[in-house]
Amino acid sequence: MPEARDSENRRFYGRRKGRPLRKGQQHLIETLLPRLAVDLPGSGKLDPRALFPHKPDQVWLEIGFGGGEHLAEQARAHPEAGLIGCEVFLNGIATLLSQVSSLGLSNVRVYPEDARDLLDALPDASLDRVFLLFPDPWPKRRHADRRFIQPANLDQLARLMKPGAEFRVASDDPIYIGWVLAHLIRHPAFRWTARTPGDWRARPADWPGTRYESKALREGRRPVFLRFTRR
Repeated sequence: MPEARDSENRRFYGRRKGRPLRKGQQHLIETLLPRLAVDLPGSGKLDPRALFPHKPDQVWLEIGFGGGEHLAEQARAHPEAGLIGCEVFLNGIATLLSQVSSLGLSNVRVYPEDARDLLDALPDASLDRVFLLFPDPWPKRRHADRRFIQPANLDQLARLMKPGAEFRVASDDPIYIGWVLAHLIRHPAFRWTARTPGDWRARPADWPGTRYESKALREGRRPVFLRFTRR
């Protein structure tokens, strides 16, 4: 696996491994992940388009892809785009690798470390779309600083996203939804695209579902689907 950049005063919260991997999953971790893993440069910036065998028309980034079903389906539906997924949970990485292998996807790359280190390494205006889907809401007030949506991270995304690029966020947690809207609406680089309640209550047709959405619906929670554009 690639080494993450050392970032002063940066801490990571979350699980890195769950139940033992099955034999086939472990094989993918050992054989496929090294071919797809993103290595950060020792200095300078990383050209994300150069990560793929054929330079993609666009580069999309998913921060915390979970089981990878959304990332894999977007890659399948959009072969013209190169997708980079960030995830530290080894079981989720293995699940994505299984989908990449079975679908024969060549336009997926994986950064299996803290996404913030990758953001540091990317050049300005290099991303066309960013996804943050059902992140850990850290609902307790004392843990609010662990949420990805923070002014510093939004400033980074504003630097990295091209004008007109889209930032998609989904959640089923009311506290996190309010947090996202409060931070994104007042950030000068982002514009909320919703005009009617249907724009955020219904998942758009080009937005594949995830296991976390299905779980929320089974448990009686209604997810929202928020879209913001880079001004």
